[in-house]
Amino acid sequence: MRSREYDLDFRDRAGRIRAWGAGLLSLAAVLWAWCAVLLLTPYTVDEEPDDRYPAECESRLFTDRGTANEGLYRNDHCQNERDWPEALAVLGLSVPISAAGTTLLTIGVLSTRMSAHAEAMRELDRLADSR
Repeated sequence: MRSREYDLDFRDRAGRIRAWGAGLLSLAAVLWAWCAVLLLTPYTVDEEPDDRYPAECESRLFTDRGTANEGLYRNDHCQNERDWPEALAVLGLSVPISAAGTTLLTIGVLSTRMSAHAEAMRELDRLADSR
């Protein structure tokens, strides 16, 4: 019976590792979505505090005009509101989180499958020995 208790404990730990991996992958997905929002959605900028008519700015990725890149030369208020470094930092932060999540999820799933395989092999050996 000690082997069964150890196996159940091993599977429980593998389930927790798998849950941590899924949680980290979920966090990485939230970071990817945040990066997509920063790059793909248009936004508004107040030209002065409590501005009643804020300036409309195009998205950083799909701009036809130069608000995202050339706005600095024309004193455009859109140039500094959503910077590329912020979006790239969010994307860069998601890379190690997603790598760790993928690793933990894979370890958890493989540990559970290996435990199930070992249990099946023990059962087959027991059946072969009883014949």
